[in-house]
Amino acid sequence: MTNNADAIKFGTDGWRAIVGQDFNFENVEIVTKAIAKYILDKDGIEKPVIIGYDPRNMAEEFAKFSAKILSDAGFRVSVSAEVIPTPVLAYNAKELDADAVMFTASHNPPEYLGIKFIPDYAGPATTEITNAIVENIKNIDNITFNPSKTYDIEYKCFKESYFKHLEALIDFEKIKEYFTREDDDGEIIYDGLYSASIGYFDELLRRNNISFESLHMHHDPSFGGGMPEPKAKYLQELIELISHRTSAIGLSNDGDGDRFGVINEKAEYVTPNEIIALLLGHLIKNKGADGKLVKTVGASRMLDIIAEQYDIDVVETPVGFKWVGAAMREYDTIIGGEESGGLSIKGHIPEKDGILADLLVLEMLSYEGKPLWELQEELKQKAGCNFINERIDVKLQDRNQLEILMKKYTQLDSIADFEISSKDTKDGVKYYLDDDRTWILIRPSGTEPLLRIYFESDEKSKIEKLKEFFK
Repeated sequence: MTNNADAIKFGTDGWRAIVGQDFNFENVEIVTKAIAKYILDKDGIEKPVIIGYDPRNMAEEFAKFSAKILSDAGFRVSVSAEVIPTPVLAYNAKELDADAVMFTASHNPPEYLGIKFIPDYAGPATTEITNAIVENIKNIDNITFNPSKTYDIEYKCFKESYFKHLEALIDFEKIKEYFTREDDDGEIIYDGLYSASIGYFDELLRRNNISFESLHMHHDPSFGGGMPEPKAKYLQELIELISHRTSAIGLSNDGDGDRFGVINEKAEYVTPNEIIALLLGHLIKNKGADGKLVKTVGASRMLDIIAEQYDIDVVETPVGFKWVGAAMREYDTIIGGEESGGLSIKGHIPEKDGILADLLVLEMLSYEGKPLWELQEELKQKAGCNFINERIDVKLQDRNQLEILMKKYTQLDSIADFEISSKDTKDGVKYYLDDDRTWILIRPSGTEPLLRIYFESDEKSKIEKLKEFFK
């Protein structure tokens, strides 16, 4: 076997590459064997392994190919009998005390596929775990398996235990009551976005007798020619549909169902920062939750302000849900979330779950008895301003140029017309500016020579001035 280890780069959430190029059977075999060696060293051959896949091109074929390798190595392997969202597979890893391998490229373009390893704690693999797998990839030619016994691969449906768990977490009766009230339509419109959540989110509503409308409800490896990302840009048909209604709420998920997208009754996209802040309030006020808020260094300052008003401690992590998940396992957490559309809550798994997030939005509206746009207005009043977030990505020639720029950017004394009040270096460098409303986060990409620069302020003009400074 030719060692193509150099083509395999693990990012913050596993390995992703273009199908037919670096994502091929040879490299999938390398990664699968590296994962098998990790499981064998840590948990032993008795550890069950479950495998899932999203609707992408060749995902099912690669999942079955990987299952055969793990089975031949002596592991008991179960493969999902159908397309499955990442959070459903992750929940079953915890429930079955199994390690999981998920074939997905999440919200990446349709030509990509990836492998995500989910340990038995049901959250993203930590850096030390992925580092160990990468070491195994480097030594792949020396890895062999000599099992004393092999088992047939089992194909099973993982839905029911996940459904029952969410039905214990979410007040479906309250949602049903609110959205079938006589004084208003109370419409729910779900944009399946051709994603893995089809057959899961809609099925949960259906089995709890909650009526809804939907669009894009079949699996399509090319995601309708768009991107499987629930942002305003890719939810235009949903937005158009809601613009002709008076009280409809729009919900969506990304390709593998771990991120959420929400459109309010005014046909406006609601940012993940707003959703996390609103759900924090809902869980404390309506559900009696206590504990901490976990957020990333790239999430809005609005979250800190709202948490302070509820007298809740905030745990801030580097960008990436693997850090949020690790903090959720360490601290008693009400909600953990990131600015890119991932969240989870106490009593669930330390992995982002877009299906849960969408259901929590419906539950919150049912408890509050107000439209989402009105709750957003109240949130702005509580926060004291309307926070605006933007990000630019700066492509560089190589890692060397990246390191030179990062060194320069970590030594700034002032930025544009702003003085720096404090700085944080847990992930790149974050500068808090002297107006107490503005910050900048500069961090390198983990997989390519790219600088990501995040901005937040209460005025668009301030962000434009800061962007000009970095240009």
